[in-house]
Amino acid sequence: MTSARRFRCCLVGGTFDRLHAGHRLLLNAACKNADSVEIHITSDAMADGKSPFVQSFDERMDKLHDWSERKTDCKISVHQLNDAHGPAPRHLTADAIVATPETVGMCRSINEERLKNGLSQLHIIEVMHLDGVEGGIISSSAIRNGHMDQEGHPWMSKKLRNSLLKMASALDEELKTPMGSLFEGPENDPEIGMSAALDGLPTPHGAIITVGDVTTKTMLDMGLTPDIALIDGFTKRNELEDDLKVNTSQFHHHLHAENPAGHLTPSLNQAISKALLAEETLVLEVEGEEDLAPLIIHCLAPIGTLVLYGQPKKGVVVQYTSIEVKQRCRYLLSLFEVIE
Repeated sequence: MTSARRFRCCLVGGTFDRLHAGHRLLLNAACKNADSVEIHITSDAMADGKSPFVQSFDERMDKLHDWSERKTDCKISVHQLNDAHGPAPRHLTADAIVATPETVGMCRSINEERLKNGLSQLHIIEVMHLDGVEGGIISSSAIRNGHMDQEGHPWMSKKLRNSLLKMASALDEELKTPMGSLFEGPENDPEIGMSAALDGLPTPHGAIITVGDVTTKTMLDMGLTPDIALIDGFTKRNELEDDLKVNTSQFHHHLHAENPAGHLTPSLNQAISKALLAEETLVLEVEGEEDLAPLIIHCLAPIGTLVLYGQPKKGVVVQYTSIEVKQRCRYLLSLFEVIE
């Protein structure tokens, strides 16, 4: 026989962006301690103040509804939160509230308001954070920044980041299919495809990363400098003529990496990690080949990053870094052969 719960109604408030293991720990604590749980999700207007890449209210609410449908032992309702304190200062039936270490102060402020309103204080149930596999707490911001997935695992494990990886032949066909949206244009006039690609960029978006000499030079010739560019001085494995090479002096910072064709190296992984931290434009010159670099970029980059690369004889591909794209890149990387 299960023991009676301590509270009638427990309040939980938050943004709940990219519902993760830490969120579930918080919500489970509420359900364990109360007969009913009210989840109050910040409105789109409030969430936009945190980051332009927070999921929409409807997306966040749908994920919470999906989660709550599996909790049959507790009455759960989901509501919209339009201000910092929500209904808590005047809630007549609530007797508990869940908090993380950084929101305990707000809960105490709510209790002060309740006392002024002639109501009893809410019992504060403090729930500690969960740590990610490689350190840092599991949080929506860490997920948006590309540091970990919703369970706290890195998108590219330390073992893979520190190993020489060789592409399996079985991946040839898989990687020929563009990851993203193709903007068509003739090969002898790449500005047509690039112009269409730039006109079609999603809003909002984060850093723009070009992979490949032709793609990078085309953007530069159009008067735009990508935030990060990866080049190797070749196109279709032929060395470029001097007048077709990228003028690297147009970038604030320069990095170098070694990466043989058909491989991914720790050198490239480390350089991409460093490039993603740059606050000014950066060019990464690869000795070898940079064709497979988008797999690493998407795993390590923040959500909202745009990767542009050329598709031979077809045009320009634009890929938006999302959880789904990160999942696909992680899967593809798992098929590589670990050499050392």
